[in-house]
Order: sequence, then C-alpha cells, then structure tokens
Amino acid sequence: MKGGVIMKKNKKLISLLFIVTVLIAFVPATLAQEAKKININQASAEELTQLQGIGQKYAERIVQFRKEHGPFISPMDITKVPGIGLKIFNDNKDVIIVE
Repeated sequence: MKGGVIMKKNKKLISLLFIVTVLIAFVPATLAQEAKKININQASAEELTQLQGIGQKYAERIVQFRKEHGPFISPMDITKVPGIGLKIFNDNKDVIIVE
C-alpha cells in the first residue's frame, strides 16, 4: 500500500518538474523575441535579413525603397516594397517597428 502512495507522489513530482522545466525553457526565448524589434527605417540590409522570409535580395530592396521613397510611416508600409506581401508582413508584424 505504501509503495503505491509513494509512486503516485513521485509521478506528480515528476510531472510538476517537467512542466516547470518546459516553462523555464520557453520564457527566455519569448522575452528575447519580444525585445528584438527591427526598425525598418534604420535597419541595415544585414539586420533586415533577421526578419522571417527576408533574404539578402529582399533586404536590399527594402533599403533601396527607403532611399527612393523616404521613411516608412507604418510597419505595414513594408508591403509597398516589390515582392513583399501580406504573408511576410503578418509573419513579422510583432517585430517590425518604424521610428
């Protein structure tokens, strides 16, 4: 009887430790992602490649567009750059800022 009680307590403890471990693993990644904003009005082509779906070619287009048309007014203005559509914007909307 005692063995069964101890096993149940151990299973609960192991489950709790697993949940805590998972939370500890994800919290720093979430905080780092939140802190890493990219200002599309000032970012270099290299920095812009950190955005999802933006390789060197698109990053250079963003920089060139910015030079020719002036600063972006809103983050969604990135969709005015040829080849960058709503999917890329939606994938990055939480990261893109304009200042």
